[in-house]
Amino acid sequence: MKFCSSCVLPETFPGIEFDKEGVCNYCRHTLVPDKNKKQEYIKKFENLLDDVRGKYDYDVIMAYSGGKDSTYTMYQLADKYNLNILALTFDNGFISKKAMENIVHMSDICGATSLIIRPSFRKMKKIFKIAAVEDLYNTKTLDRASSICTTCIGHVKSLVLKTALEKNIPLAAYGWSPGQAPIASAIMKTSPRLQTFTHKTVRDPILENCRELSTYFLSDDDLKIEKEKWPINIHPLAFMDYDEKEIIKFLKILGWEEPKDTDPNSSNCTLNALANYLHRKKFNFHPYAWEMAGIIRSGSMKREDGLIKTTQEEDLKMVYYAARMIDISID
Repeated sequence: MKFCSSCVLPETFPGIEFDKEGVCNYCRHTLVPDKNKKQEYIKKFENLLDDVRGKYDYDVIMAYSGGKDSTYTMYQLADKYNLNILALTFDNGFISKKAMENIVHMSDICGATSLIIRPSFRKMKKIFKIAAVEDLYNTKTLDRASSICTTCIGHVKSLVLKTALEKNIPLAAYGWSPGQAPIASAIMKTSPRLQTFTHKTVRDPILENCRELSTYFLSDDDLKIEKEKWPINIHPLAFMDYDEKEIIKFLKILGWEEPKDTDPNSSNCTLNALANYLHRKKFNFHPYAWEMAGIIRSGSMKREDGLIKTTQEEDLKMVYYAARMIDISID
């Protein structure tokens, strides 16, 4: 298979084209933020924190999976920026035991209140099975994440926003890597209009198939809440120095431990190997290819490391374990 000579996007990625040097159109058209742009966002970020710090019961709600990126983000918010954090964890039934231990340990380290929301496994099994075997979402939605991951993060983002509105929390933080979201969206006000679009693409397909999950999503009536009360989304890793290996090394000093039962692209979820396996089988490209390509363009990862992450085969023990749990067969 042919890959971009600059990043790791393969010839099977939707809409890709290569120039005579083998560089893809996504690399050619992506503007990588320089140090000045990052400093601009750091200043904007620090001014925002100064405006909200100490004025609410919680300064920020953190979407906390227990993985390396969300853990590092939360630690920075607590240690460097002295924020009072509500750490919301969505337990999808597949959080690694070690990741759950990390959640408890690092929440204590960061002085954060830990809120763990766990739907019944029966409900999650039902929607994950549908996401695994049916066409739940528009294919464009799946360019950057698997159907299973899109389902899970849809719950996470909705619960974070729902809780922020209920508790009047001004900031909602995510541990997105530089490859998951551009710096232009690193500090962005949420709104009913934006949420309406998310409902159409993610919430509505989920609830059409599993109405009993509606309690975890914002309702249409919630969209009537005044836009001034909606939080500002932040994902600081977009403008911070990012080095996956150094982040893991740093977190281990704090007592965070890397799970042994998750695939190379996750440090918290035992369902991810199956999600990747099914996505690759259906679309013939890795669901993390877009993220890895973005991290490589930012200068935060070597291309050869990204290629390893997006070309190595999944551990079939992990794949079959998750398949049994949601009751699907693997050909």
